[in-house]
Order: sequence, then structure tokens, then C-alpha cells
Amino acid sequence: MPVQLTPNAIAAISAGDLNSKPLVQVIDIKLLGTQERYRFIVSDAVSCQHAMVATQLNDRIKTSQVKKGSIIQLTDYISNYFQNHKIIVVLNMETIILDSEIIGDPKPYVESGSTAQKALPNNNFEHSVRDSNNYMISQESVRNVQSLRPTSHSGTSLNRGPNLRPTFHSENSVHNVPNFRPTVQPPYQPPPQYKNHGSIVKNEAPARIIPINALNPYQGRWAIKARVTAKGDPRRYNNARGDGKVFSFDLLDSEGGEIRVTCFNAVLDRFYDTIEVGRVYLISKGSLKPAQKNFNHLKNDWEITLDASSTVELCPDEDGSIPEQKFSFRHISEIENVDSNSIVDIIGIVISVNPSVPIMRKNGMETQRRIVNLRDWSGKSVELTLWGDVCNREGQRLEDMLASGLFPVLAVKAGKINDFSGKSVGTIHSTQLFINPDIPDSYSLREWFDQGGKDTASVSISKDIVPGGSKNEIRKTVSQIKDEGLGRSDKPDWVTVKATISFIKTDSFCYTACPLMIGDRQCNKKVSRSGNRGWQCDRCDQEFEECDYRYLLQAQIQDNTGLTWATAFQESGEEILGCSAKDLYLLKEQDDSRFGDIVRSSIFNQFLFRLKIKEETYGDEQKVKITVVKADKVNYSSESKYMLDMILKFSR
Repeated sequence: MPVQLTPNAIAAISAGDLNSKPLVQVIDIKLLGTQERYRFIVSDAVSCQHAMVATQLNDRIKTSQVKKGSIIQLTDYISNYFQNHKIIVVLNMETIILDSEIIGDPKPYVESGSTAQKALPNNNFEHSVRDSNNYMISQESVRNVQSLRPTSHSGTSLNRGPNLRPTFHSENSVHNVPNFRPTVQPPYQPPPQYKNHGSIVKNEAPARIIPINALNPYQGRWAIKARVTAKGDPRRYNNARGDGKVFSFDLLDSEGGEIRVTCFNAVLDRFYDTIEVGRVYLISKGSLKPAQKNFNHLKNDWEITLDASSTVELCPDEDGSIPEQKFSFRHISEIENVDSNSIVDIIGIVISVNPSVPIMRKNGMETQRRIVNLRDWSGKSVELTLWGDVCNREGQRLEDMLASGLFPVLAVKAGKINDFSGKSVGTIHSTQLFINPDIPDSYSLREWFDQGGKDTASVSISKDIVPGGSKNEIRKTVSQIKDEGLGRSDKPDWVTVKATISFIKTDSFCYTACPLMIGDRQCNKKVSRSGNRGWQCDRCDQEFEECDYRYLLQAQIQDNTGLTWATAFQESGEEILGCSAKDLYLLKEQDDSRFGDIVRSSIFNQFLFRLKIKEETYGDEQKVKITVVKADKVNYSSESKYMLDMILKFSR
């Protein structure tokens, strides 16, 4: 059975025919650098041309479903100019024959004004083809093609004149290639729809709607139909090119592809009011650039920048095929092993909401912070920190629901992982909160909680809460910290120790700290006096009249097995001494006797200390640092139950 490539396929594609689904042969494959993008040279047996392969087809090449010599059918493709050269962009393809000898004697296709093909003579090929690894057919590729041509049984090369082409026969071929005799093809004639229109110019054809995952920089005319899932606020910036403003929004299409779109300056003014979260738009004529992963959490290597020629059209008819939102939820237990600053989606039951408190940002502006605690069926709970307007919007709504006895489900889209004193999640400008969302995960979580999940114990992976009491604690004695070598592994050890405070250093129990915000965290860097009244932060490079006071409490704790030193910072220092660092500092300045009474009243009090133990390097010496994350006064009823459980355990 003969193999017949589609005659004049390369010329037809270059002239604008995108519907013929031609049969072509892959005569070269090359991986372009580290971009994970493949380049083909495809042939119709007479002409050949470069083709860029969409990244969603990479697995077919990596798994050898397509290789050099394969006969493929182009089922979805476009032709476009890139750096003044015509290339084919392959969006989808089917492999017809996996292995085949190179068919014909293909020459690089060259366009002319009349759209007729002009193949370059062999003796001029070396001087006519530009040396380029990416966008012109190289001499090396042609030599590789020639080296794959079949030979006769005697092993000698086929001799032919300049106008002869080889004939392949199954009975004479070493690899049993089917019969094929390419014919001399006449100059390509454009299809009727292009007749009398002259050559097709760039961007004359209407843009086609393509999936977001098929977008690549080698396309010229494209359009995507997608739903806006998130919209950022306008932001000002200042860099070497001057001042400006920018905003971005995220898109989701019917195939689950996501991409971020960015607008600057005049384009922002044009589109900002048009874009609404939840609406579907038809967007075209934007440029694709590599995604800035420091600011873009979407799973796409590209992002779109709109310009003056871009179009954004609202689709008034609701498209049910495009989901409202796309989540990739992680169980709370998995967050313990996620790197800091990673962006994640989580869903959980809200079990507590703290009041909103004011915080001073680095720019001197005040913002709000609110702590919410979530738990799920993984047996873990986590602290979620809300920042800004969301505190008084979704945060207040959650607080009201808990006050009325409800435990709502909260889905968090694009939360940021922090790892200070355990793992927590914080909101950023692109974070979205969904209360009792209409999704299957929400219903499953609600059913689990209502049918007994609320009565099960959970362990906090954050610093502020330890729900469930003694059942969740890893109890150790003071001597076990040293005897078991705690803190000397790659990760810190977290343990609970019941101990008594035997001594507190009072000469440097606190320090003056910067009150400004850096991102979603307070600076807290130590500040120094600037003049008579102000304070200076070297890290923020700003001055301010009032500083913050934060505990840096050095305390000696002991139990019946031994004693050790531990450091308590702000929250745990307040739990030990019963007042803020600022109040105690001012009291020391004004009433030293009263200051001494407060410190002495904390001595010999027994606490359940939640400790973080980690080996750190000071100069050339390594020391195990013990930090008090939380200090709870002993609840003797709970402690008695714990001790009885331990007695029963050891008596078995």
C-alpha cells in the first residue's frame, strides 16, 4: 500500500489553508534550549518548512509517539510570521506511521509574490539558507535528511540526475517501506476562497478561539474565551523607566486552562472598569511573555500583556461550560511539608475567629489584621491571617456566624505559606475567600464535621492554638531535650514540657522594635534613637516618633529532671508576665518596686510550655536554641486526666 503525502501541503498552509488536515512527514526534531519547546521540520516530499510544536504535545515526543521519519496528520494548526519568517504552529496532530524512510527530496519552501513555490538549486543552497538554530532550515538538518535516504541492495547510493526522484518498492527496501512514487507537483494554486485576493497578508484572517493551554508566543492572531476569576486593584510603580500604574486579572477557560492578564497605564484606564469577576470575555491581540513566578501563582508558563490594539469583548450569554473557579486544594496536614512563600488552596471548617487589630505598615499607613483558625479531616488545624479590607468584610462575617453557633466552611484560593513558629497561611492581594462555597469539597467537609468530625481531636501546625489538650502533645521532660538530642536534625522539634520558671533576666527583657509593615508581616527589627524624640529603622530606612516594645525574655525553666534556658518572644512573654512589654518597660522607668513585684510574681509558677527546639550557629559554635512558642498555665483538671491516662498506659 503506497504512502501518499498530501501534495503541495506546505505551500497550501503558507497561503492560508488551515482546514485541509494534510499528511506530512517529520524529517527533523530539535529541542530548543531549556524552553521545553520542540521544533519540527515537516515535509510534503517536495517542500519542507519549520514547525513549532505546542507544549501540550511535548509528551508525545518524549514518549517517542512521534519521531524523525514519522508520518503525521496535522489536525489543528496555524501559519504565522515570526522574525520575518513563515512558520507552522502545530496545535494538534495524529501519528499515522511511526517509522518511515525519508520520502522524496524536500527543499526549503520559499514564498514568492505569486504564491508559487521556488525550490532552491542544490548548488546555491549553502549560500541561500541563513545559519540559524531556531527559525531557518540549517544545512546540517538537510544533510541529516540526505543521510537517511534509502540505498540500493549493493549499498551504493542512488544515482540520479537533477530532475529525477527515487522510487521506493517494498521488495527492494531494507526496512520494508510501502511503495511511494512522488510526482512532480505543479506550482501551488490557492483555494477558491483566496482567489483574486493576492497573497494573504499578516493578521488578515480572523482570529480563532483557542484553548488557553495552547497559547504560545509564536502565534499572531488568536482569541481566547474565558471567565475572570480574580481581579487585582490598580497599583503604582516606579522604576528606571519612570512612574506608572498596573493591574492584572486571572482567566479560566472551559478546558481548565488559567492565565494572568496584565494592563499598564492607558490600557488600564481602558479596561479596568470593563473587567468584572465572574463574567466571560472574548480577548484577542495581546502579547505573551514569560510568567513572573514571584508574583504569578497560576500554573502557566506565560502571561498576557494587553496593548492599544487589544480587544476585550463581554460575552452576554452565560457559558455554562466554563467553571466559576478552579481549586487545587491541599489538606492542612500537607502544609507542614510545603515550602515557605508557596501559594496554596485550602479548605476547612472555621473553628475560631479573633478580633481585628490595627497594624502599622511600612509606608506609615494603618491596616487591619485578623486571625482565623481552620481544621479539616486530616486531623490538623492551621492559622489563617487576614490582612486589610478582608478583615472587616469576610472576617467580620465569619465572626458573626461563629457567634450565632455556626461553623462555616471556608475555601481559600491562593493563600501564602509562612513558617515562623510553625506553618500558617496568610492572605495576599490575589487571595480570594469563599464562605460555604457551592462545590463538592465543601459539602463533603460539612458532612464529615456534622457527623462527628467536630468531636475528633486535631493538632495545630501553627503557633497560637493547641486544640484537643494533652492528646495532641508530644510530652518531654527537660532532661530528655538533651538526652535525645532534640533540635539537631534538619527540621526543628516541637515538644510540650511541664516546668516551673526559676529565674528571669530583667536587664534586657525587651527591645525597641520597628512598628512598620513589610508585606504581610511587621518589621520588628530593632530600632535606635534618631535625635531627641524619633526612632530610626535601618532595615526600613525610615524615621518615626513612636516605636514598638517587644519581649526578648530569657528565662530558666526546670522540672524534676533538670533545668535549661529558654527564650520567650512577644506573645509568650505576655503569657508569662501577664502584661505587654511596653507597659512593663514604662513601669520599670517609673516604679522599679512595682516592676520587681510583677517579675517575682511569675517566678515558681508552673506552665505547660510549647517549645521549638533547633540547633543554630553563633559565630563558629553551634548551640541548641529553645524558644517558648506558647506558655499555658497548668489546668490541674486536664493535667490530672493526662497523668491518669499515662498510668493506665504503663500499667498495661
